[in-house]
Amino acid sequence: MAESEYAPKFSPFFSFQLQYVSLTNRKFVGSANELSKMIFGTLGAAYGTAKAGIAISGSLIPVIMSGIIAVYGLVVAVVIHGDLNRSESQALYTGFMHLGAGLSVGFTGLAAGYAIGIVGDAGVRAYMQQSRVYVGMILILIFAEVLGLYGLIVGLILNSKSRA
Repeated sequence: MAESEYAPKFSPFFSFQLQYVSLTNRKFVGSANELSKMIFGTLGAAYGTAKAGIAISGSLIPVIMSGIIAVYGLVVAVVIHGDLNRSESQALYTGFMHLGAGLSVGFTGLAAGYAIGIVGDAGVRAYMQQSRVYVGMILILIFAEVLGLYGLIVGLILNSKSRA
């Protein structure tokens, strides 16, 4: 079995028939990450919108914040899609880095949307009874939104490392 530049032959996952992986399979790995980041990020945004939209008359802030999470996935999808179109041949390493970028943005978007939905629903209901809760609710919503932002930062870092 041949030793790869990125995976030595004692690495069973990457060196397993690495020379037989075709260009279409490598592009498939890169495209699968776009799908994963958009699905998970949008699921989180949809859950946050649906959960916080129950008490929409009280505050639109949780609904707006959960919609921003889907934009994070779109940003990384556009950046990675530019990398897929730019190169005719793509290394398997690049495809897996793109997949990692997509999964990081997607799963953090899912977690952030879930947190925003829970906090938005409970916070707006509590705000209707006690107006002093509003500042605390906004702070917790910001902390939940930062989860998605961290995933965006990690995704962009992984994308930049995929060109090395």
